[in-house]
Amino acid sequence: MQYYQDGEEIRFNIPRIVIAGIQSGCGKTTITRGLMAALKKRGLVVQPYKIGPDFIDPSHHTRICDRVSRNLDVVMAGEDGVIESFYSGCAGADIAVIEGVMGMYDGLDSTFGSTAHIAKLLKAPLLLVIPVDGMAHSVHAIASGFQNYEPDSTLAGVILNKVGSPRHAELLKAGAKISQFGFVPKDPSFHTRSRHLGLVMGDETTTEEPVSIIEDSCNIPEIIALASSAPPLTTQAKELDITSGQVIIGVARDPAFCFYYQHNLEMLECSGARLTYFSPMQEHLPDVDALYLGGGYPELHADQLETGPAREEIRVACDNGLPVYGECGGLLYLTEGLDGERTYRWAGVLPAQAEMAQRFQALGYSEGKTTGGTSLTPEGIEIRGHEFHYSFVTPDRDAQYAISLTRGKGIQNGHDGMYVHETVGCYTHSWFSKRFSDAIVKAAMAWRKS
Repeated sequence: MQYYQDGEEIRFNIPRIVIAGIQSGCGKTTITRGLMAALKKRGLVVQPYKIGPDFIDPSHHTRICDRVSRNLDVVMAGEDGVIESFYSGCAGADIAVIEGVMGMYDGLDSTFGSTAHIAKLLKAPLLLVIPVDGMAHSVHAIASGFQNYEPDSTLAGVILNKVGSPRHAELLKAGAKISQFGFVPKDPSFHTRSRHLGLVMGDETTTEEPVSIIEDSCNIPEIIALASSAPPLTTQAKELDITSGQVIIGVARDPAFCFYYQHNLEMLECSGARLTYFSPMQEHLPDVDALYLGGGYPELHADQLETGPAREEIRVACDNGLPVYGECGGLLYLTEGLDGERTYRWAGVLPAQAEMAQRFQALGYSEGKTTGGTSLTPEGIEIRGHEFHYSFVTPDRDAQYAISLTRGKGIQNGHDGMYVHETVGCYTHSWFSKRFSDAIVKAAMAWRKS
């Protein structure tokens, strides 16, 4: 990345490319991952990004690129926040590869927050993945329609997926009015295991990325040249008051708790926290001033969480007033336990029982405000985030809530952030504002001094 600062404005540039799809399931994830691996194989330092609130695709990006993939979500972060997140990740990178979400123009109630929107915001050339099994010249109508839907689209070319044969590729080339950067063949290896919530996590994957297939079927030099044509961007310089290590915040990180926005972790550090990671499945609770339990798959590791050495230690710490913030999977773990074919006992802090359902119980963005009740949730902090879960919790009748949502379901009827003492559990995966991360660190400071 090249950059220079002029007063409060930073001007920077990095080669960048967005991989979009005509719809979910068209192959953009596999092609994106193969492209990342192919670029890395050429000796480039690749910075990965994912448009939208997803946690799973970024875990694969991180594994492939050996750099933490970051989310670019205009609904949660705002347009300025997207550019700031993009800039924050680019340091030391040679090229940025950005995976889109759903179809190219699919956003929040419109094209807002869509892949097309983010590509325009980042002035990034965009390649559209089109599955072409069962078609030939019709692909040109699809490409033309996507290119002309918005006149200011950054769509620069297409990658055609599920090409049946060399003869099929020749038919697809005839009459093309938009540049074609790849003809990816049908291949049964183009598949990643999935389960509820989506694909399996990156660190659970043992299969190699389809590097050779992407190298053989896509014009990598032309894709690099296209990425290098992106113009400079500007962002505002921010003076961060960082006093690292004022408090220690424990972050649960293992297969049960693996959904974290890198932005949130960095915001806690900017507010003055030193983060220490541990596994509630296998390790004792470390000596910390606050605890952050992210989302993930606690239901798949229910027995290990029940017998894990941290369970009783976390319950006692919560009862003693340790500030604890749990999201989604973290919320479940803080309840009495998980009901199913058998009942698993968990931390037993929040007055509720958790259960799994056969289909998702909430999916979409959340918005609201904190309403007080704990030092983690002083009244009036704006909450923006995302919900996606197959579980539900049944709270006691006298349960108390620290967050009121104007958009989203929460735990029950727009109420989120169930709390007891200084422990808060919510279904919303929040995108931390500075005010929110400051409140968490301030609560940790109060605990340290107590």
